[in-house]
Amino acid sequence: MDVERPKLEGTVAVGEGRRLGFAEFGSAQGRTVFWLHGTPGARRQVPIEARAFAERNHIRLIGIDRPGIGSSTPHIYENVLAFSDDLRIVADTLGVDRMAIVGLSGGGPYTLAAAYALRERVVAAAVLGGVAPVVGPEAIDSNLMKLGTFVAPALQTAGVPIGVAVSAAIRVVRPFASPIIDLYGRLSPEADRRLLARPEFKAMFLDDLLNGSRRQISAPFSDIVVFTRDWGFRVSDVKVPVRWWHGDTDHIIPIEHGLHMVDLLPDAQFHHLLGESHLGGLGASEEILTTVLELWDQD
Repeated sequence: MDVERPKLEGTVAVGEGRRLGFAEFGSAQGRTVFWLHGTPGARRQVPIEARAFAERNHIRLIGIDRPGIGSSTPHIYENVLAFSDDLRIVADTLGVDRMAIVGLSGGGPYTLAAAYALRERVVAAAVLGGVAPVVGPEAIDSNLMKLGTFVAPALQTAGVPIGVAVSAAIRVVRPFASPIIDLYGRLSPEADRRLLARPEFKAMFLDDLLNGSRRQISAPFSDIVVFTRDWGFRVSDVKVPVRWWHGDTDHIIPIEHGLHMVDLLPDAQFHHLLGESHLGGLGASEEILTTVLELWDQD
């Protein structure tokens, strides 16, 4: 299945010789929703259904490359909060005043950081199976992030070279990318397997992976380093309305982490995705966008 290219792609200078890549879908004149990809992922990791919904409902839907993927310059943030400074510059450059933000998995912490730091501009936030803090007073135990904490010191210095090597390896196996996605699906929980078997989702993931990894793929390693640090803000200080979607068979971020986060957030609601796993939120993209628009209307 062919995936239509974004309506607009480019990069924005965010200071210190760095740039962030972006991809725009939907209506250029509509209300803006930033869509923050997972770990791994890049600016085109936006479901086809979300793109079509944005077109029909006059939404300006913008995906952002984090540093070290796609067209973005490699960089490790001091903490999760530091990303919000870059997002502010991207929004200013693209002429965005008010916005909603959606973040999948590793995009979740950055979504909450922007909601905290840009609260005068962010009207609503949605998190889909997001990562929770593993250090500080709001931390929750995580086997996956224990491993991340162990490898983080090495990734801080070796993440970029590893990313270049991984990018080169992906170029070699590019002709086999589709069967590799199929293999990943077969090894995934049933719910994610069903999602990846849908042609439009598989095509979106392939397009995002192959496009985002052409030059580099150090962003996932940088994410791990940053997630194992104090985030630079407290989740309980995020006053913007947050809606959280989480599958109860999530094998990467347990549903208990999502419930923990919603308990911490002052204005949050939990959407239980019955029988869904880590990618389940992507299958609910129309519901998610509808929800953030309703919150926008109430603002």
